[in-house]
Amino acid sequence: MIKLLVADSHPIIRKGIELIFVASQNIRVVGGVSNGEAIFDFLRHHQADVILCEVDLPKLNGITALRRLSKEYPDINVLIFTAQPEEIYALNTIKAGASGYLSKMANIITLKEAITKVSQGETYLSPNLTEQLSYRRKINRRSGSYYKKLSTREIEVLKLLSVGKKNKEIAQELEINEKTVSTYKSRLMKKLDVNNIVDLVNRAKLMNV
Repeated sequence: MIKLLVADSHPIIRKGIELIFVASQNIRVVGGVSNGEAIFDFLRHHQADVILCEVDLPKLNGITALRRLSKEYPDINVLIFTAQPEEIYALNTIKAGASGYLSKMANIITLKEAITKVSQGETYLSPNLTEQLSYRRKINRRSGSYYKKLSTREIEVLKLLSVGKKNKEIAQELEINEKTVSTYKSRLMKKLDVNNIVDLVNRAKLMNV
């Protein structure tokens, strides 16, 4: 039996996932939490095999939570379950320690298959994303990879900047110093070809970050 922990800020999502698996013979929802910090509170007292986790979590965002989970609970597999665009977040969450990435537009059968797959230590990516990645690799080989890729940490900083967080707040949430945040901002401006924070935030919105 796969013990599943659901981490999502929306109570309807948490309850819906619980109801989906209430009669399942191989997947059991053992808990639901509404923020990133609560994941670790839960795991201190309960066991889980797989965490179904949203990227956008209060208190501790999904990518930061992934890094901590990789260090503190390496035996627990995490499946990112989100409405955020695959092309921006999928690879970065996998790099941060996720075992899979699934859109909330997926059907129930696909959700069950993805949970089962990551519970077995495999990586789950949608067929669409796998195809896109294959196509991009071909294009990048031909074009010399014109577009520079953002690192996982740069994506985190950009996301927090796009919702109006100040350097100090970003530093506290990501557990880095303010000078480092400024360095990431400079890198982001260079990679995204903008000259000020307003344009940087606008570019983030265009990317659906």
